[in-house]
Amino acid sequence: MSRHPFALDYQDLPETLPLFPLEGVLLLPGEKLPLNIFEPRYLAMVLDSLSQSRMIGMIQPSRQDMTSLEEGLHDQEPALYTMGCAGRIVSFTETDDGRVLVTLAGIIRFSIQEEVSPLRGYRRVRPAYGAFQDDMRLPPAVAPLENRSQFLACLKDYFALMNMQANWESLEEVPDDRLINSLAMICPFAPSEKQGLLESKTVAERASLMIALLTMAVRGGTLAKGSYHDGDPPIHN
Repeated sequence: MSRHPFALDYQDLPETLPLFPLEGVLLLPGEKLPLNIFEPRYLAMVLDSLSQSRMIGMIQPSRQDMTSLEEGLHDQEPALYTMGCAGRIVSFTETDDGRVLVTLAGIIRFSIQEEVSPLRGYRRVRPAYGAFQDDMRLPPAVAPLENRSQFLACLKDYFALMNMQANWESLEEVPDDRLINSLAMICPFAPSEKQGLLESKTVAERASLMIALLTMAVRGGTLAKGSYHDGDPPIHN
């Protein structure tokens, strides 16, 4: 497999990473995430990123810190989960009404080493990439998932519950890593569950977690409160 002409080298990763904290949204290495951005500080973040490394860190606010915000302390920035995923802007479109449509390609996960001073209203961190260098390597030959048939069976039940449609013949042909990762991003799991999928060390581990989540959803017959679905590009401020 040849190297992509726009691929980054590990040593070229930025030492400072702008953050886009967004609850319930997951980006994984090797996958793409469309974003529709209109809030001024995040418009500034995108423009700054385009002029530099084109990298943005997707990360979730920690629900453990959301109580203070819900009680009216809106001047405080919420605490964040300690792990996110750095994505590179691979497409960018301006709209007539002042929004920007971007697509992020997931590059590598990171943990927060420290948070630094914000710039033009958006948060920034010094990321630690070292534990996730395998995210940037060309995909090796992955052993077939032993539980792929179980995964697809759970997925069919879940899609039926959700009234979602899928081309099952096409899904049968999708490689394991692409199948698991893309569905992990699309399915409307709760934020803490999305975080667990991000932190899974291997595709097999992520698949096992997804089977558990799909099974619980089908048995419960309901979705996590406040989640989005259908895989449509979310509108983010």
